[in-house]
Amino acid sequence: MDAVTYSDDRVIELVNRLLVPLKIPYDQQPLAGEFRVRWTPTIVVLDAERQEHHRTVGYLAPEEFSASLLVGVGKTRFDHGRLEEGLNLFREILAAYPESGFAPEATYYRGVSLFKKTHDPGQLRETYEELQTKYPASEWTTRAYPYKLL
Repeated sequence: MDAVTYSDDRVIELVNRLLVPLKIPYDQQPLAGEFRVRWTPTIVVLDAERQEHHRTVGYLAPEEFSASLLVGVGKTRFDHGRLEEGLNLFREILAAYPESGFAPEATYYRGVSLFKKTHDPGQLRETYEELQTKYPASEWTTRAYPYKLL
């Protein structure tokens, strides 16, 4: 990842804008054990209290890596009740990386965030419909399936 992904200008900008990066070898203790890092690359998005919110394992090209980081930071904001900040990050993924493997997850969290903001169940139904249309084979479409009943 050093030669391709980590050196990509867009990845560097994103990391500098949103994260405090820490790179450790997969076998460096005690951190590798504490964060259950068993192989490289393992990317773990943590909050300031060292709570995990997102994890990826394996090589990702710059676009997928950027989408993954945005999902991770967006989920962190979501988990901390900072819905508008999370929404902005999920929207950024969908605008910049609509074909990413992380776009269905971003769609799901965008819909759930909108519901939490508005308490309008129509947001959840629309999210399911969008997932069904754009990403019918995604696990996130399956997770949103009950929303079609709203």
